[in-house]
Amino acid sequence: MGYAQLVIGPAGSGKSTYCSSLYQHCETVGRTIHMVNLDPAAEHFSYPVSTDNLDDWLDEQLEGYLDDDYLVFDCPGQIELFTHVPVLRNFVEHLKRKNFNVCAVYFLDSQFVSDVTKYISGCMASLSAMIQLELPHINILSKMDLVANKKDVEEYLNPEAQVLLSQLNRQMAPKFGKLNKSLAELVDDYSMVNFIPLDLRKESSIQYVLSHIDNCIQYGEDADVKVRDFDPED
Repeated sequence: MGYAQLVIGPAGSGKSTYCSSLYQHCETVGRTIHMVNLDPAAEHFSYPVSTDNLDDWLDEQLEGYLDDDYLVFDCPGQIELFTHVPVLRNFVEHLKRKNFNVCAVYFLDSQFVSDVTKYISGCMASLSAMIQLELPHINILSKMDLVANKKDVEEYLNPEAQVLLSQLNRQMAPKFGKLNKSLAELVDDYSMVNFIPLDLRKESSIQYVLSHIDNCIQYGEDADVKVRDFDPED
């Protein structure tokens, strides 16, 4: 059985930067992962690309990985690809047929939590992707190193309906009251819409996120030890 992360989210949310940092982290701890580019617009990478989507033989490349290999797919930032167009859904089904356990890793820029309406928009896109892809799903609040006051975002990591509703009502006209209530309750009802903060400056933050993802896809529960995952003895 193979394992895979599907790294998704709006353009500029930090997906490729995460992929680069994740690769460096795994290299440091002696863990092997393979990076796969699915963005046709990307030409330059800060991480070694094992497979590129521009290769017509992507399917043949997937056949070359071992049963317990770990792949990270860096996806394009067009949100329609994972919210309502079936392209990534079909790709996910293809991976499942090839016996991959897959987790969707959704990125939202932490700057979105500076405004509750932007945050709600990000939650709706995340929820849409969750429903469309039907995968184990992890939400990441990225670029935490740019947040001056971390307390400002804490209430958004696991939001409560009443807090969201009061903030929406303060910012929007009274005629939107019923809509605000419905949106806040929707986010609250789907308690899966919560976020893990990620600060790429901290190895512990990267490892914390990776541990959550590994748990979702059951990585390591029955994986065999690979000789290449360890440095040779002197």
